[in-house]
Amino acid sequence: MRDEFYHLINIGSAGYGSLGEFLHLVANNFGWNRFALMYEKSELNEIAGDNACFLLMSSLIDEFGGTELDYQVGDLQLLNITYESFLKEKIGVNYGIILTCANHSNIRNIAIEAAKLGMMDRGEYLFLNFALYNNARYADRPWFDDNDIENNEMAKKGFSGFLTFYPYREAEFKKVENQSIRGSFYLDDLYNSMLMYLQAIGNKFPTYSNQTLRGCDIVQSMLGKSYLDSKDDEIILNCNAQKVVEYALVAQDPDGISKIIGIYSGKNKTVIYWEPGNFTFPPDVPRCGFDLSKCPTYDKVNILLISLIVVIILGLIIVVVVICRHRKFTAEIYSEAWKVNYDDIVFLTKDRRSSIHSLLPSKELDEMSLVGDKQLFAEIGYYKCIRVAIKKLPDIKIDLKQKQLYELKIMKDLSNDNLVKFYGACIDNPHNCLLIEYCPRGSLQDILENPQYNLDWSFRMSLIMDIAKGMHYLHGTYIKSHGALKSSNCLVDSRFVLKISDFGLHFLRGNEKSESIDEDSYEYWKYFLWTAPELLRMSDPPAEGTNKGDVYSFAIIMQEIVMREGVFYTKDRRLEPKEIVEIVRKGPDGNNGVPLRPTISADNVSEELDEVTALIEKCWSEDPHERPDFTALKAKLRHLSRKETDMNLLDNLLTRMEQYANNLETLVQDRTKDYLEEKRKCEEVLYQLLPKCVAQQLIMGEAVTAEAFDSVTIYFSDIVGFTELSAKSAPMEVVDLLNDLYGLFDYLLENFDVYKVETIGDAYMVVSGLPERNGFRHAFEIARMALNLLDAIKQFKIRHRPEQPLLLRIGLHSGAVVAGVVGHKMPRYCLFGDTVNTASRMEQNGKPLKIHLSGATKDILDKVGRFNIITRGEVEMKGKGKVKTYWLQGEMEGNTYLGDDLVVPKQTGAQRPCTPRPTRHSFSERNRPKLLDGRRTTLSDQINFISENPKSNGEDGGGGDQRVPEAEIRSDETEVPLLSITSPSFDISP
Repeated sequence: MRDEFYHLINIGSAGYGSLGEFLHLVANNFGWNRFALMYEKSELNEIAGDNACFLLMSSLIDEFGGTELDYQVGDLQLLNITYESFLKEKIGVNYGIILTCANHSNIRNIAIEAAKLGMMDRGEYLFLNFALYNNARYADRPWFDDNDIENNEMAKKGFSGFLTFYPYREAEFKKVENQSIRGSFYLDDLYNSMLMYLQAIGNKFPTYSNQTLRGCDIVQSMLGKSYLDSKDDEIILNCNAQKVVEYALVAQDPDGISKIIGIYSGKNKTVIYWEPGNFTFPPDVPRCGFDLSKCPTYDKVNILLISLIVVIILGLIIVVVVICRHRKFTAEIYSEAWKVNYDDIVFLTKDRRSSIHSLLPSKELDEMSLVGDKQLFAEIGYYKCIRVAIKKLPDIKIDLKQKQLYELKIMKDLSNDNLVKFYGACIDNPHNCLLIEYCPRGSLQDILENPQYNLDWSFRMSLIMDIAKGMHYLHGTYIKSHGALKSSNCLVDSRFVLKISDFGLHFLRGNEKSESIDEDSYEYWKYFLWTAPELLRMSDPPAEGTNKGDVYSFAIIMQEIVMREGVFYTKDRRLEPKEIVEIVRKGPDGNNGVPLRPTISADNVSEELDEVTALIEKCWSEDPHERPDFTALKAKLRHLSRKETDMNLLDNLLTRMEQYANNLETLVQDRTKDYLEEKRKCEEVLYQLLPKCVAQQLIMGEAVTAEAFDSVTIYFSDIVGFTELSAKSAPMEVVDLLNDLYGLFDYLLENFDVYKVETIGDAYMVVSGLPERNGFRHAFEIARMALNLLDAIKQFKIRHRPEQPLLLRIGLHSGAVVAGVVGHKMPRYCLFGDTVNTASRMEQNGKPLKIHLSGATKDILDKVGRFNIITRGEVEMKGKGKVKTYWLQGEMEGNTYLGDDLVVPKQTGAQRPCTPRPTRHSFSERNRPKLLDGRRTTLSDQINFISENPKSNGEDGGGGDQRVPEAEIRSDETEVPLLSITSPSFDISP
């Protein structure tokens, strides 16, 4: 039926098939399947015998025959409806893509009405116009009409939403304004039709020479053939007897000029050109819906009101945040976290100093011997178990204002590897003092003036770089500058890292120099040798100095490091500090036109470090503006450091320190790498036997005072049936069992804030809440630890009886205890009080693989609220009578807060123990601990190490467990065995 339609009806040069194919491609590309058809009679009626636009629309709809299509037919003459009504009633509420076909003037009127209705404002409507013939009069500006100038702008706006399909050759013809000169395109089509007809007859005549030619045969012979028209252009008829035509798609640019954006080849059935540029193709359904119901409407007044409210709220929030931050900041200032109670400082008395040599580790003895007695017996003490240097301040009453409190807070918060840590200040007159980090190596001045130190250039550059790093950080803080930078204020810690001290807090240090030193003394004038000349010339220089003044001081220190001849060394002149200061103050006028500076001899500087000399000279320039800042100095020194050797600085320096420390020659000769390793292990064992704070007090020879703790939680456990199991096992098997089990327990304990008290046979005792108090968190830590241990014991395998499970019985109780060290030989950290007995009773009256809780522990855990606890009932306990107890079943999820002391993080899933990392230690005759000759100790130790796999020949590895020779630490008094140590050899799946 479709073929008959095209065979019987054909109008002129228009190729409906090619046009429909082009539209179909465009529609598929943009997902269009809803159209409104808007057409009326045109000037083509005389040729087609009927409405050409109707035939065109029918052809286009027929092209979409295989596609589900929603369309609205709009024959405007048949419907007898105006453009405005049709656009508003039929299109505006249903369709976004409108297909139009009419003469040009009507199309222009449609564009004007669409623009008036606002259909072009949001770009949601698109008109696809089909012009079967192009009129040169409207080719460039289809919206322009000389007879309707007042509507040209509205028409231009309307055509911005139009796309027009033109026959391509017609669109590209030479535009001739006078259509009569061009001639009628109808005559062109008639001529081409007759030419094609005659060619078809000529092709058929030889075959039908004796017969009458039928019209249908002639037409059939024309299908699919190509012909040449009057202009020698190729004409192709398709199977529907329609001319295959190339079509152009034309859009209007922002200037209102028509522009081709696409070309379709009917011969190849493809789009051969597509450049839409900025033209947008809307969907067939507007984004906001046809009635704008999908887009919310906004009231400008409401928008302004809401915006004003939002601005006010934001302003209030900002004000509140600023106020809160200010209050928090003020609270931090007045909290006085830096303040030190004088009674909390433990000073080293003469008696304690006399015994310190026998108690401190040999590493610290080495450091003290190197810096001399003057450094060792300076004001040194302990504050909260931290060794500190105590710097005395003038005995004056100190009244602190907010600015000074703020500076103290800043000093407390400062943290840098190259700045001495400030721990706090005591301002209880007459005990005014500052507590700073203790650096056992002494000052840089001590090291430089000590000939025993043989410092190579790598180490010297490291010292210079440390100063630059520290000053660079200091200049970027609130402190801003040092003001008293000198080599005696540069301290060296045990790791040979240089740290700068005596910065900031000048309101406390103000009278320090004037009160402690006579103004006519050598020391008084030596103090100014590092001071910049511009500061010396001031009658009242600022105590905090200046940044450029610090750079000058840095240059003097660099010269000290390079020359090692003392501060402000002048080779050819012997000048007293007072003379030097006076000459430097006068500047060039006081030294024959040249500023006086220290000597840098060429003999002391290698060729590779000539740049260091130039850098020093630049830093002590007379003009402060010519001196570089520490940012530039840091970058320059880093560049110079890369030229130095890559040797490990610490190893190199340790070797040189040991070689030139005369009072340690014998010890250095006997010391080996193995000895240092074994000594470290011995100290670790001591810290495992006793709390670190307590152990350090014992090392210093101090008596440890027993301490009462108001609330702790104690854990007791034992193995049910251990006696029977031991009777059926060999002694070594029992040792392996306990070693594996307690090695696992010890590993899991590292995840909790608990302290292991002791193990006796199969009994295991742990406490939380001491020696460091943790509020009420101790019950939470012990409960979670017990659950982890119970989970781990269920997976534990006995080496010699893997099929037999271990049944752990656990008891917990909370209460007050007293803790202290008992005994002088093999001292033990013990707990005393009824709480210990009650915890033991809870374990004894428990059941296998259960956690037995007392009411006291249960009450604390109820505050946490995250544990599953059930009531066991009343239990008869020895010495206690009937006691109501509970079972701890497990841990639940959730965030729980316990006062201000405990914040429990949320967890998901059941808590499972970590998989321990098995470790092995082997000791043989070759690497066994050596005797610590010359070390006096108040503790007599003997430490036996068990190797899991030692070989009989002394090499590591090999067969089963054997006891190897003992490592002993003997004293003049006695020798006492301390502990047998083995390594865990267990493996538990997570």
